[in-house]
Amino acid sequence: MKKLSGERKKAHFGARDLTTGTVWKQLILFFLPIAAGTCIQQLYNAVDGLIVGRFVGTVALAAVGGSSAQIINLLIGFFVATTAGASVVIAQVYGAGREEDVRIAAGNALAVFALLGVVLLGIGLVASPAMLRLLQTPEDTLPGSVLYLRIYFLGVPAVLLLNMESNMLRSVGDSVSPFLYMVVGCITNIVLDTVFVVVFHWGIAGVAAATVAAQVVNMLLLTRKLMCTEESYRLSFRELKLKGIYLKNMFRLGLPSGLQNSMYGISNMIVQIGVNSLGTIVVASWAMTAKTDGIYWAVSNALGTAITSFIGQNIGARKRDRIQLCIKQGMILSLVTAAGLSTLIMVLGKPMLRILTTDPAVIDTTYEMMGYFVPFYFIWSVIEVLSAVLRGSGDAVRPVIIIGLGICLLRIVWVFTIFAKFHTLPVLSACYAVSWSVTAIAMFLYFRRGNWLERHIVDG
Repeated sequence: MKKLSGERKKAHFGARDLTTGTVWKQLILFFLPIAAGTCIQQLYNAVDGLIVGRFVGTVALAAVGGSSAQIINLLIGFFVATTAGASVVIAQVYGAGREEDVRIAAGNALAVFALLGVVLLGIGLVASPAMLRLLQTPEDTLPGSVLYLRIYFLGVPAVLLLNMESNMLRSVGDSVSPFLYMVVGCITNIVLDTVFVVVFHWGIAGVAAATVAAQVVNMLLLTRKLMCTEESYRLSFRELKLKGIYLKNMFRLGLPSGLQNSMYGISNMIVQIGVNSLGTIVVASWAMTAKTDGIYWAVSNALGTAITSFIGQNIGARKRDRIQLCIKQGMILSLVTAAGLSTLIMVLGKPMLRILTTDPAVIDTTYEMMGYFVPFYFIWSVIEVLSAVLRGSGDAVRPVIIIGLGICLLRIVWVFTIFAKFHTLPVLSACYAVSWSVTAIAMFLYFRRGNWLERHIVDG
């Protein structure tokens, strides 16, 4: 295969060769734009919650952030998570210097996810009411939830493409371009939210329409970037086709990630049933927690993405020493981040909530919930870092089994046994910290075996 020259690999804007240089500097410089982009996304989510909470009301807030959010996380999250498989393939062949394989793999990935986006759009339009009723969505929020979901699903093809394109750029070391385009998308979303909801008074429909428009803008900018570059990952219509070996590897690595995300979604939907049984105030408060502590999840996921790409490139380049350094330094970075952000969130929690909503019951209940989650985020650091390392190496199945049993199944059992007997918010919330602890221990024990490093390099 044609090789990438080292000079050319470093020439294009935003891209970064992660197989050379000081590990911690490379990791942090690659991670920071991803983290900044996801934090800006969370800022948008907070503004979105502010606009809905203040200008549409508590019922609308529950409609947008309750059962509808769980359905989006389940269905769309499955396919978005599956794009991780394609990004690992691209990162490994890019790290190995196989230019032709990068181009073909990129074209294959974009073709298959464009097709899946159209299929998912149809499913969402038809099945939204049935899915919401299955979750026992409160009747006062049901019409708004149906409306929001149906408009949101119109933008699903753009969502899948923009996530695949962003992951593709990150897999070759360019974390700057996705960040810049995400900023443009978030600004577009905030402006349109204000116009559609505050000025035009479109309510929930305005929130959904603004989200869809912003996603389309983001996707078009990414597509233009890929079509205009002269590098190996340039978007070429002749490469938009399906080739067996690349699809096999993409889905071998991606489907477990999608399945893992779906298991999260299913378990969270079961938890949502418990939340719904506690009333509209609790539903709105549960949705509000994502607006307040979402910055931690954004930064944590960003670090996981950075580690996956870093490991993928160095697996392809066969640089074991850099892999080991990335694991150690990534874990330190993750733990420090978790401790700092957890403290910040708890200190600033109530002031943030007073900005987002004027409902004192929602403020008090949300802050109570935060006390059950936030202090335990350091446990999640172990899961995030180790699972990211395993994904980057190509070990996709066993981590999913561990997470499926330790987090997802445990939460479902918890809801139908312990929560069913002790029907309180603290008991329901406790399933998160307990499941994180069990899963972190199991993940660490598997990781310590060490043979995950030997078996999973992608061949062309």
